Amino acid sequence: MKEEMTQEQARQAFLVDALQKLLGQDSPTGFTEKVVTVAEGIARELGFATRRTNKGNLVITVPGRESGRKVGLCAHVDTLGLMVRSVTADGMLMVTKVGGPLLPTLDGEYCRIYTREGKVYTGTVLSLSPSVHVQDDAATRPRDEKNMAVRIDEKVHTKEDVLALGIAAGDYVCYDTKTTVTDSGFVKSRFLDDKASAACLLTLLWQMHETGTRPRFETYFTLTVHEEVGHGGATLPVVDELLAVDMGCIGEDLSCTEYQVSICAKDNGGPYDYGMVSRLVQLAKEQKVDYAVDIYPHYGSDVGAAWRSGMDCRAALIGPGVHASHGMERTHLDALRATMDLAALYLELA
Repeated sequence: MKEEMTQEQARQAFLVDALQKLLGQDSPTGFTEKVVTVAEGIARELGFATRRTNKGNLVITVPGRESGRKVGLCAHVDTLGLMVRSVTADGMLMVTKVGGPLLPTLDGEYCRIYTREGKVYTGTVLSLSPSVHVQDDAATRPRDEKNMAVRIDEKVHTKEDVLALGIAAGDYVCYDTKTTVTDSGFVKSRFLDDKASAACLLTLLWQMHETGTRPRFETYFTLTVHEEVGHGGATLPVVDELLAVDMGCIGEDLSCTEYQVSICAKDNGGPYDYGMVSRLVQLAKEQKVDYAVDIYPHYGSDVGAAWRSGMDCRAALIGPGVHASHGMERTHLDALRATMDLAALYLELA
């Protein structure tokens, strides 16, 4: 007889399933309809009301136990990507970055090209000096927009051949995530920034659905779709407090690991609300949630966009520690659990 899962095992199973569903949808900024539809379906199946903003953000409304304050949680489901800039005379696609992908890590990656007519072609992102048997600078040529292109998996020899396929400037190029969840609990994938956090928010909804709990105050869970280009949080619902859930940084001069929830005290836009950050630290300490407090020197979030747009709210930022951000990223299920636990404590679920 098959043993029933514990609630924690069920939560983890839902988390991994939601994360794989989100990561399974190509969604560079500006091309997010499919991933929002998937997230919307998950929220609605759990019984929560949803709406979309004109810019495409998904807003999920969760009633609170008390009135008097409105709270927001946000994560983003738009990712990095590429867009066709031009077609070369010999049928290669020159590209421009969407957001800030680490281009050297894309050398040799498989990709999909989406045309405006709905066709999808496959290809490979390559250096323009791709062969050590041919080019002297195969190992040393810069890996940047001027020196990398997409080789299409079609019989094309000229620019006209490519245009005849319907491929043109402005078409999206989406590269593989290579998502893997190991037996040791590591999650390896591109775009854990920030689909890992989005999956955490959806799992909190599942947790509330399963346990019948609700946050203390009315809460808007928002999945934004323009964070990677800097204005995802510009049109969030107006709230008194905003908690952004985005990846935590790992590296030189930082203390966070892949097993912790990171609490950001300051990023390149300035400090987060001192009172909120202090409250999150205190909650983590009291409830023994594994956490780290860090300053992110090369980082911005939806909070910065919300503040620049004029929202009068207190705000803070937490998220799972993610290694090798904007490249081949990795985190651990421990970090995702810690992030959900701290967010649940912040919401005062009961």
